[in-house]
Amino acid sequence: MILHELTPLPDSILPLAAFKAHLRLGTGFGEEALQDAVLLAFLRASLAAIEARTNKALLTRDYEWRLNVWPRVVELPVAPVSNVSQVALVDQTGAETEVPEAAYALAPDAHAPRLTPRAAVWPMMPSGGGAVIRFTAGMAATWDALPADLAQAVMLLAAHYYEYRDDTSLHAGCMPFGVASLLDRHRMPRLSLSRSEVQS
Repeated sequence: MILHELTPLPDSILPLAAFKAHLRLGTGFGEEALQDAVLLAFLRASLAAIEARTNKALLTRDYEWRLNVWPRVVELPVAPVSNVSQVALVDQTGAETEVPEAAYALAPDAHAPRLTPRAAVWPMMPSGGGAVIRFTAGMAATWDALPADLAQAVMLLAAHYYEYRDDTSLHAGCMPFGVASLLDRHRMPRLSLSRSEVQS
């Protein structure tokens, strides 16, 4: 299974000016744009880390998901999904045969959107081939439309990266507590048994 981002985010959609204000960078010295490339890189890194932690696309873009076999449940790898534009079977040569839109349905979900066949099973994949699903996912089309807690989490984590940009001692997957707490309600809920249920 391979996921491709078809429409990468342009720099213009990222909150560069707001990030500079968040960092309290000086202005009026004729060098305001000197660090723009670095700051944009930290914003992108922060966005990617938070999307990976929450399994969500914060800003809307198009994706392509390639499969070698049909999973038991076709759970799309990014949420929330607003539209599935195409499902196609792919043969060994790369030629695609589109699956009719009427043959499947999207079950929207904030955490785990699913694609289900209207018949009992999905059509058989070509020998040596696979399938491709193209879809649109994202919580907001613009930065200003993002939930405030997620926008703040991106800012805080990007500032953390900026502040500790020369620190090589941080553990892999390190997420500052303030950022982690902002992400809690956006992560997949985990079901657990109570002690009484386990004992009974």
